[in-house]
Amino acid sequence: MAEDRKARINRLKWHCRRALLELDLVFDRFWERHEGDLDAQGEAALERLLELQDHDLWALVSGRETTDDPQLKQMIERLREVSPAANFE
Repeated sequence: MAEDRKARINRLKWHCRRALLELDLVFDRFWERHEGDLDAQGEAALERLLELQDHDLWALVSGRETTDDPQLKQMIERLREVSPAANFE
């Protein structure tokens, strides 16, 4: 992994640390599954999602809220795949 890409990934991982336990679990699982296949478009979508407050982000990941943005939808689906909430729906 190139040094600049590694630095970007590490920065994203740092920003994935959330106060909401459910989001921490989702992001831990996400990185375990998708770190190797995250492309520049995915990084950009994840950065945009990480700008949201925890409860707004959780509403999207848990399916209580939706977005019309196709780039964000794709990343949200990836997060839902590893979400503990997905097992209860």
